[in-house]
Amino acid sequence: MIKKIFFLGVVLVLLSMFFGNKIDKQIKPTEQKQKITVLLDWFPNTNHTGLYVAKARVAGIPLVSIAAIIQHNTSAFASLDKSNIKSVKDFENKRYGGWGSPIEETVIKAVMNEAGTDYQKVKNITIGETDFFKTIEKDSDFQWIFYGWDGIEARRRGIKLNTIMLRDLNPILDYYTPVIVTNEDHIKNKKELVKKFMKAVAQGYEFSIKNPAEAAEILIKSAPELNQELVKQSQIYLSREYQSDGGKWGIQKEEVWKRYAQWLYDHKLIKEMINVKDAFTNEFLP
Repeated sequence: MIKKIFFLGVVLVLLSMFFGNKIDKQIKPTEQKQKITVLLDWFPNTNHTGLYVAKARVAGIPLVSIAAIIQHNTSAFASLDKSNIKSVKDFENKRYGGWGSPIEETVIKAVMNEAGTDYQKVKNITIGETDFFKTIEKDSDFQWIFYGWDGIEARRRGIKLNTIMLRDLNPILDYYTPVIVTNEDHIKNKKELVKKFMKAVAQGYEFSIKNPAEAAEILIKSAPELNQELVKQSQIYLSREYQSDGGKWGIQKEEVWKRYAQWLYDHKLIKEMINVKDAFTNEFLP
């Protein structure tokens, strides 16, 4: 549920901006509004977005990534401090709790092989979509989290975690996650619609980058069931991560896609190598 809430929070901020007065004022009275549906990638997890885009391309499904929501991978392997899991080598003889996705096993096995340790000594347990704080230690010793939500929540609760950021283990694992995708039909035949949508989305994220406190209040108003302090602290963290060193929000680099797609192919997570130039575009970023 926590992983669902994280991405819901991100999208609620942009949708609040998208449907809010700021955007409405920019639409001419005579211009007809068009409805756009945004499908949230909740499960297995947005950690896997790049994989699913690549798999879709291999299967002939014309998905195209049109923006990177966060410039760098902010996911991490997390464990309680007392578990003493401070490096990949410490995964041996521990329980990993995950969603049951093939990429989890592949990533863990790959980073352990690079560290000279034995993946066979890890007990891989499928715990599904659960609350990290209810299952860590009880059902597993380490899990794969988004630091921007579970990591911030642990800090807020005063729970000390050991976190191993994936982007620190291997530059290949610093892939874009999550991303906004559409299909080739929209890109070819509905260019203006996609441009207008991405202009609104970019304005939402740019607003959040510059005004994290106000962006957090928008989310809290839209989803009052969320913990207000967590939302505020998470937004401060993410506001620095959305664009990071990308030059502008949403930008995607061919080299990032190429090295990750090659890694997926080399590890047999996709059946054939894709043309990464077809998998993403920066054309619609304002």
